[in-house]
Amino acid sequence: MDYFHYQNNELFCEEVPVAELAKEFGTPLWVYSKRTLLHHVRQIQTAFAAVEPVLCYSVKANSSLGILKVMQEAGTSFDVVSGGELFRVQKAGADTTKVVFAGVGKTDAEIRQALECKVLMFNVESEAELDAIAAVAGSMNVVAPVALRLNPDVDAKTHAKTTTGKKGNKFGMDIERAGMLAKKVLADKRLALKGIHMHLGSPILTIEPYAEAVEKATQVIRDYRAQGHDINWINLGGGFGINYRQQEAKPASAFAEVIVPAVQSVNCRLALEPGRFIVGNAGVLLSQVIYTKREGGKLFVIQDAAMNDLVRPAMYDAFHRIWPVAPSVTPPTDYEAEIPGCEPADVVGPICESGDYLAKGRWLPPVVRGDLLCTFSAGAYGTAMSSNYNSRPRGAEVMVDGSNYKLIRQREDYGDLVARELVSLG
Repeated sequence: MDYFHYQNNELFCEEVPVAELAKEFGTPLWVYSKRTLLHHVRQIQTAFAAVEPVLCYSVKANSSLGILKVMQEAGTSFDVVSGGELFRVQKAGADTTKVVFAGVGKTDAEIRQALECKVLMFNVESEAELDAIAAVAGSMNVVAPVALRLNPDVDAKTHAKTTTGKKGNKFGMDIERAGMLAKKVLADKRLALKGIHMHLGSPILTIEPYAEAVEKATQVIRDYRAQGHDINWINLGGGFGINYRQQEAKPASAFAEVIVPAVQSVNCRLALEPGRFIVGNAGVLLSQVIYTKREGGKLFVIQDAAMNDLVRPAMYDAFHRIWPVAPSVTPPTDYEAEIPGCEPADVVGPICESGDYLAKGRWLPPVVRGDLLCTFSAGAYGTAMSSNYNSRPRGAEVMVDGSNYKLIRQREDYGDLVARELVSLG
């Protein structure tokens, strides 16, 4: 569910016409719905309430301080994968003792930073990383809380670039290898094994991968406890799918039906790291048509949002619904089928790359120079993966709350592009 809707052939975010936002702040423009963010947080909180989870919003999905502040006020904690993300959540007012530090390549400086912040636990990806954490913790005379990230070899049936739980992925370690490291932790006074971590990839649209993974997780917990570990956490990461096309995603309650009983069976605490599920459908990208042209038997709609703004279509072959802000044709229920009054078009940006597109062969009603387009479900991995490629300033971001809105990130200008560069003119 989201709070973007058409009313009298005009797109609204909650109670605000998005065309007004584009007029005031320009395009490309990111628009977020606070109601949608809170709705999805409550969905997970309610679905998993029986095990009182620590909900760690995945900062990499969207790290804008305005988003993080809403999450913090909604009662979530955070999953971070870098020192920069940890810095951001501190700025948002997070309780860092509930923060989980993930990622395959933590530096000694980041490990020290996290230990100073007394993070809840590190998700440990390798023996070399475990040794590094132990060494830094020893130098600080503290005990580092760790969770071993297991690769359960579960196929989540998602994109090859976003699957993380199959053998051969760069993430985690196989269960047998992790078992040896668990024994190593037990003998090291600088480390404390708090739990295990599994993340299967994203977006996942079925419950079966979680059912398979959590069954393996509970057996590992029993095995580690038999070794003498006081282990009380299962962290199942995130990855719950969202509705990019129609209503293909499962509700949070469907995943809870298989996860909650398993967690209860071993009397563990549950940590979850949702990102896309919360923020994906809470944000859209507004753009303005610059030109249209017909070449090679195709219609191209050239607009001012590009792959530097939203790289997902080029990088992941990702599908995003696209429709005019004030259309001449009623929005369809199926954006991939032939639509009366429309024709197929490639929606492309100004970047000098053939891969600079937001959609190909997409059925659209007639649009002309100056019309506004909306790319939906763009709240996750949009601004977080944006860049200044082609020396393009990044767009502004706006948060809508009912009939009110506020700018949460200013549009970059040309000065911002070179502000950190050092040039000798002598």
